[in-house]
Amino acid sequence: MQKRKLGKSNLEVSTLGLGCMGMSFSYGPPKDKKEMTDLLHAAVDRGVTFFDTAEVYGPFTNEELVGEALAPFHGKVVIATKFGFDVSGSDKRPAGVNSQPEHTKQAVEGSLKRLKVGTIDLLYQHRVDPNVPIEDVAGTVKELIQAGKVKHFGLSEAGVQTIRRAHAVQPVTALQSEYSLWWRKPEAEIIPVLQELGIGLVPYSPLGRGFLTGKIDADTKFDSADFRSSLPRFTPEALKGNQALIDLLASIAKKKNATPAQIALAWLLAQKPWIVPIPGTTKLNRLEENIAAVQVQLTPEDLRDIDAAAAKVEGPRYPERLEKMTGL
Repeated sequence: MQKRKLGKSNLEVSTLGLGCMGMSFSYGPPKDKKEMTDLLHAAVDRGVTFFDTAEVYGPFTNEELVGEALAPFHGKVVIATKFGFDVSGSDKRPAGVNSQPEHTKQAVEGSLKRLKVGTIDLLYQHRVDPNVPIEDVAGTVKELIQAGKVKHFGLSEAGVQTIRRAHAVQPVTALQSEYSLWWRKPEAEIIPVLQELGIGLVPYSPLGRGFLTGKIDADTKFDSADFRSSLPRFTPEALKGNQALIDLLASIAKKKNATPAQIALAWLLAQKPWIVPIPGTTKLNRLEENIAAVQVQLTPEDLRDIDAAAAKVEGPRYPERLEKMTGL
């Protein structure tokens, strides 16, 4: 597995990371713990060194899974986690955002225990909290870095002004944001600012929540516990309307003896050398398929054809209430 550096930081990670959320949260019932542990070990064996989790995934259970599974590899892997939701209620369901300094410090102490580490490699604010100035958030993380509890500061789904203001207080190593052929909005403002400031980009859902694999069509049914069942782009009408993009990816994939998913990931990797996608999976064959995308080379003509098809993607990515929580 090749390596990439996230922006101007010295944080070097595998060219592809692994998003761990779906192992215990959001995509149906939690998966078998031993199977997921074996999968995490398989990822390390195949050269993946970058793993993504969050306090709110579960809540807490995903960090516990990742912490226990990766404990034998301390010093060899980079674990990123996130704070910023209020999960302190008795039912442990997220009750809105909370990046108050004391709450952030408590969240970090919990993450350190669950991840079984002395220092968090990369700590993201999960969503911008409109009630806490971003300067205060960055200042709190700066204190945590000075105390040796955190190494690198990240933001997730933040807008350009938030990124600039945070970066002025504590340099931001990486922005995590949805970015793929399915969602290209970051190209307009976000990516130019990241380039200017030397901040890496970590795209989540780089395969469009599974759509870009070509395994989902208008007849696909989603479990009520599956997050996608509530998303506008996963209605049968939207899936049917966006099939042309999949058809193009499949035709390019056929020429290269690859899969549509590998073409979609190769497209992302071709955009900037400081982009590190974190496709999630719970299956070994998918993990191996994703990793193999690093070897796929796309020609300028391939990239032009893909760009043209992706410009016609239909439908909003989130219901309005969720979209309001992004890009502040």
